[in-house]
Amino acid sequence: MEISQLPLNALRAFEASARLLSFTRAGLELHVSQTAVSHQVKALEEVLGVSLFERLPRGVALTDEGHALLPILTDAFRRMSATLSRFEDGNFREVLTVGAVGTFATGWLLPNIQQFSDTHPQVDLRLKTNNNRADILADGLDYFIRFGDGAWHGTNAVKLTDAPLSPVCSPARAEKLNTPADLVEQPLLRSYRMDEWAMWFQAVSLPPPRARGWMFDSSLTMVEAVAQDAGVALVPTCMFQRDLASGRLVRPFALEVLTGSYWLTWLKSRQETSAMQKFRLWMEEMFGAPGSASDLLL
Repeated sequence: MEISQLPLNALRAFEASARLLSFTRAGLELHVSQTAVSHQVKALEEVLGVSLFERLPRGVALTDEGHALLPILTDAFRRMSATLSRFEDGNFREVLTVGAVGTFATGWLLPNIQQFSDTHPQVDLRLKTNNNRADILADGLDYFIRFGDGAWHGTNAVKLTDAPLSPVCSPARAEKLNTPADLVEQPLLRSYRMDEWAMWFQAVSLPPPRARGWMFDSSLTMVEAVAQDAGVALVPTCMFQRDLASGRLVRPFALEVLTGSYWLTWLKSRQETSAMQKFRLWMEEMFGAPGSASDLLL
């Protein structure tokens, strides 16, 4: 059967009635009478040659055919509604979903994203914060800004900026730290990247101490613990300039160690949309990183 033969109003009447299991409530939702809904559903059943509802003494119940049709129509109407909502004042708004690790989102993206929105008002930007292990496909992301070495399987990556790590602590704790060796007796807060502190101690020619201190999956949470004097953390200080400038955090030692960078990533299987290209070019311009996409092997 050609879909053009199916009356749209009847399909909408069936979807609402089936979802609500009531012709009366469907009529209220669609702003028509209960009788009109019933007639439209009956007309659809006649076109399809099947019964979609069992008429009961008190209400209705879906037949097997009705159960099969309902999720298809619900999804179709939802997608149509979402697309139509993107038209505004005669312009089509492009949806762009960007995921970012929380540290980058608060440390750089939020202070700068208004510039992108002002330049590209037709792009409907949706921002999600994720930890570094997010799944681009499962989370429905067009782009994912993440921390690491740029080598993620099946993923294109544009390097944005290096993010060297340096110790930070509360002002009170900083007063007790005169040399890097003083850190050995301090609680060292850690991320799930277990080798970061070892690399920092190696850089100052000291053996890494036995790990003791809390572990975090977010630098933002870890820095909050630092501010509450729970210990010393190793973080990308370029993303915490406001905390350092306000004195909430202190860098007791200037030495930094580079363990990774921030990258703009997207799936190789994902064709870039116009909105994606606008965002990528803006990010490359902001960081002075044009043409640095890494073509990773599958």
